[in-house]
Amino acid sequence: MKINAKFDEFIAIDTETMDWVPSPMAGVDRRMLDRIGDEVARATSIVRYAPGSHFSEHTHSGGEEFIVLDGVFQDEHGDYPAGTYVRNPVGTHHIPRSDEGCTIFVKLWQFDPADQDQFAVELNSANLDIVHGEPGVSRLVLSDRPDELVRLEEWQSDTVRRFGEDGGAELLVLSGEIALEDEIFGKHSWIRIPVGDHREIGGGAGGARVWIKTRHLSEVRAPKV
Repeated sequence: MKINAKFDEFIAIDTETMDWVPSPMAGVDRRMLDRIGDEVARATSIVRYAPGSHFSEHTHSGGEEFIVLDGVFQDEHGDYPAGTYVRNPVGTHHIPRSDEGCTIFVKLWQFDPADQDQFAVELNSANLDIVHGEPGVSRLVLSDRPDELVRLEEWQSDTVRRFGEDGGAELLVLSGEIALEDEIFGKHSWIRIPVGDHREIGGGAGGARVWIKTRHLSEVRAPKV
């Protein structure tokens, strides 16, 4: 299966307008944003767990990172409420479920095997630092490695940011709105900017809170199965 698998193409999606596609597990549906592979896939998705649903126990052969967008995600390690960012490196495993239901943004098979930092951060209560030289931007760095820079940023309404030159970029709007080429993208909109495709993105009215990943699109690999 290939979905938005041409990583040299620009993509901007209002994910709230997408249909939900059932997964192999009852009560677990997906909005597939990009994908190379079938059930074992390099994938970026929004996944919805119905109340009381679960996924089978599995090992993260390619690693996993996710953000809980609403509800409470759970596994044997604990409960993760809305606003939690989680990194599960290659080789970790769990049994995901949600007693009350939840929605998560998740990326699979995009970890460097050498990156073995496993952690969870509550983004809603995290302190962001004002970025000097970048007016209207506050930032929390979540991962800083040669192959990726992951951060949470808050933008004021008059903020303008430039992306594309640093190994491509990927953005998920967590709250508020962003402005891109005379279009407004709201909550849970997803944007992927290929390497060398420079784009200017600004904070919309009221500003925005945005998850951002860069450096990671220079080399895209499919899982080896």
